[in-house]
Amino acid sequence: MMRIDIITCLPKLLESPFQHSILQRAQDKGLVQVVVHDLRDYAVNRKKQLDDYAYGGGAGMVMMIEPIDNCISRLKSERTYDEIIYMTPDGETLNQQIANELSLKGNLIILCGHYKGVDERVRTHLITREISIGDYVLSGGELGAAVLSDSIIRLIPGVLSDETSALTDSFQDGLLAPPVYTRPADYKGIEVPEILLSGHEKKIEEWRYEQSLKRTKKRRPDLLD
Repeated sequence: MMRIDIITCLPKLLESPFQHSILQRAQDKGLVQVVVHDLRDYAVNRKKQLDDYAYGGGAGMVMMIEPIDNCISRLKSERTYDEIIYMTPDGETLNQQIANELSLKGNLIILCGHYKGVDERVRTHLITREISIGDYVLSGGELGAAVLSDSIIRLIPGVLSDETSALTDSFQDGLLAPPVYTRPADYKGIEVPEILLSGHEKKIEEWRYEQSLKRTKKRRPDLLD
């Protein structure tokens, strides 16, 4: 069973994503365990302080190393972790290949940044990998951690009811997914492509590949490079 430990100073932000739909079912099936840790439980004083002013001045507060080190050290004393991930805008951009790779791991820690970021010593001495979900800045790493977790968990065998669905997602073969249709075959004169109603499996697969290629060329030509 995979285990994902998420470290955050705002644990309530992560309640909803893991209590519904596929992520909830994956936990109910015993395929993954997601544990959210309140960083304030590891704070350095009675005020539950987690941040302080930056040395050298400047705007914004910085998350202190001591509470983070306390939490990570506690977790590492209980089990071995394959990766300790920090969610940050300047990390490597999340893609399907990274999700595939991480889905094969056993234990992961995800650290959510906040304020102006974390003390650089956290990044240089405690973190093994840094990941971004895009070239933009959020208020904190919690939403990014939820996105990363979702992209990983759905790939675990047994999580999806149809195990082939994850294999035919966009980006799995370097192409965008082809268009899909369902009933009715004719809606207000807008018809489903005839090939999909033919029952000819080989021709349908050829059509889908052609559509994937066409859609990728139009929308994400960079993927073909």
